[in-house]
Amino acid sequence: MANVFKPPCDEGVIRAGRDTAPCRPGAERWVLAATILGSSMAFIDGTVVNVALPVMQPNLQATVTQMQWVVQAYALFLAALILVGGAMGDHLGRRKVFMAGVFVFTLASVWCGLAPDVNQLIIAQSIKGVGGAMLIPGSLAIISATFSQQQRGRAIGTWSAFTAITMALGPVLGGWLVENISWRAVFFVNLPIAVATLTLTLWHVPESRDEEVADERLDWGGTLLAALGIGGLVFGLTESSRLGFQDPWLLLSIGLGLLFLIAFVWLESRLRFPMMPLGLFRSTNFSGTNLMTLLLYSALGGALFFFPFNLIQVQGYSPTAAGAALLPFILIMFLLSRWSGGLVERFGAKRPLVLGPVIVALGFALFTLPEVGGAYWTTFFPAVMVLGLGMALSVAPLTTTVMNSVETHQAGVASGINNAISRLANLLGVAVLGIIMTVTFNLILDRRLAPLELTGNTRQAIDAQRENLAAAQIPPGIDSETQVALDRAINQAYVSGFRRVMLVAAALALASALSAWSMIEGKKVETEPSPGFDASVPAET
Repeated sequence: MANVFKPPCDEGVIRAGRDTAPCRPGAERWVLAATILGSSMAFIDGTVVNVALPVMQPNLQATVTQMQWVVQAYALFLAALILVGGAMGDHLGRRKVFMAGVFVFTLASVWCGLAPDVNQLIIAQSIKGVGGAMLIPGSLAIISATFSQQQRGRAIGTWSAFTAITMALGPVLGGWLVENISWRAVFFVNLPIAVATLTLTLWHVPESRDEEVADERLDWGGTLLAALGIGGLVFGLTESSRLGFQDPWLLLSIGLGLLFLIAFVWLESRLRFPMMPLGLFRSTNFSGTNLMTLLLYSALGGALFFFPFNLIQVQGYSPTAAGAALLPFILIMFLLSRWSGGLVERFGAKRPLVLGPVIVALGFALFTLPEVGGAYWTTFFPAVMVLGLGMALSVAPLTTTVMNSVETHQAGVASGINNAISRLANLLGVAVLGIIMTVTFNLILDRRLAPLELTGNTRQAIDAQRENLAAAQIPPGIDSETQVALDRAINQAYVSGFRRVMLVAAALALASALSAWSMIEGKKVETEPSPGFDASVPAET
């Protein structure tokens, strides 16, 4: 569930690019189809995998920490490599890099579907992240390169409409596949999409590269330092819930991660062609929107990671029903994006970027109310609706503000940086809120177990299952009354942890509102309507 929302600035990346290889007459629809299918691979994969996690866990006999790594491994390589992946397309050819990304992504997906254990699944997810880092920016760059500024509004509208459809259908499709076939089937969905994408790209998409960056060197040093820094930090935070912060190897991982990130900033400040030009952050609007993105998307990524586990393992939802639970969130964001994009022109960026996260915080707070049981419409539906409204109010103004905060020729780089930061935020959110979930679960479980008269063997068996959280299995051979009490204790412990996670997510959302209020200018700006939802160029679907 953590990936049911698009990162900000996807449309900004498209709109900011230069058209360098206009396609031949009549080929536009095929180029757009290829890029939509390529983008849809990433969107569908993220949503279906998250729905499958609660079912994968007992099937693979994995802990929640290992399930975190199934998500984190992909996100880590994607976040660390996505900027250099886009630069590779500019240097080596966008079509070439895009096709390579699709190929790697698909092979890794097949490996995921065939993985015999969770460790191989994590490795395959890592390789899939490498493919995604070439595939995702490649699909956006191809649209920029092949459509003129006059055609781009309509192209973005069509792309946005279809990606919204795939985002809406992805969780439901994933749930249906898990429920009726197998969790492994969710990874094989990419095969027919990949074949169609590669065929259309090979036949219809012209090759293009940016001749103006031909003399620039790819920032491999910065990429390596960023990957090592993010990896060390995320590894330490994720594993802390299992090992504890007193573990020396864990502390070493976090320390080295921070040192590598400091070295990354030092290197970027001295390179002639850095992956992340630090000069952009002199703009308070740019710094403010990126800090806001880091806080807001950390809250979303971390909180929504645990949502399907609650629905399936605690509340008893079917995978299909769990996949459909966030449909209102997606539909609200899609329907209100055009309206919220126009708020910047009417009121300036500051008001919507403060109000939106405040409403998001209220949505997270509503997630703390449901107990175990109850109908979806009276428990989680109100929270999903409010969360969707807050994000709809935030994302389009955020994208517009990022693009308007820098010079026109830097808009593409600025959008790409913000996009990458949102993916980094998802990584950190899952790791940090995972610590809060584990600590709270163990604390509440101890309280719930204390009044029960458990034998030493039973207590040891329960303690051995703690890493599985809500998937902890009741040991056999005990009476039915004790089984019911243990099951209730485990469920209540998870719900308590889920509530604490949502409260912290609400605090992060409020902190993002505070960063917008203190750093983003309140004046109105002259800007174009929200990319992809231009009333003068309706989307063709």
